[in-house]
Amino acid sequence: MQLSDIAPGLMLGEGVSLGEDVVIGSHVVIHAGTVVGDGCVIQDGAVLGKSPTLARHSSAPRVVGDPLVLEAGAVVCCQAIVFAGAHIGEGAIIGDQAFVRERAMIGAGTVIGRGSAVDNDVTVGARVRVQTNVYLTANSVIEDDVFVGPHAMTTNDSTMARHGDDFELQGATLRRGCRIGGGVVMGVPARVVRAVPSDDLLENWR
Repeated sequence: MQLSDIAPGLMLGEGVSLGEDVVIGSHVVIHAGTVVGDGCVIQDGAVLGKSPTLARHSSAPRVVGDPLVLEAGAVVCCQAIVFAGAHIGEGAIIGDQAFVRERAMIGAGTVIGRGSAVDNDVTVGARVRVQTNVYLTANSVIEDDVFVGPHAMTTNDSTMARHGDDFELQGATLRRGCRIGGGVVMGVPARVVRAVPSDDLLENWR
């Protein structure tokens, strides 16, 4: 890791790839191997490509895999942390103080709101809107065009760690175009609350 003169206080790891017209704020840290596409914006205090630190008893895979990749036009806002192994799609926005773990996939045009956490091995589709302080638990799948309201939370362990080694954690699946209200609990397992009125269907709001 070396101090760079590209931006004030910028620390660059070995083998970092910066595309054309990248804008970098003050005191950014970009770890080794990270790939930053053309036209990306990295705001003050962001940390890119951080390696995970796992507890001894953690069941999360310990292989990070590929380096962090930011596709063209992605924005990582102030003090956000995006781990090595994550993939951020074209034009996606990672909000202030958001936290995106290893092997998470964020689709094109998606917004991850301020202070929200996307856990390891989560797949978030395109054009998703994740609002402030949302928690998306490990192994969840969020399909395209989903809206998740502020302070909503998903979980993947109904035993709260009181299980054997053969227990498989299962994240939430939010299907295309669904909407989760702020802080709403829908049951375990989730249940259908109501049908979407025909004049409120996703296809009518494109």
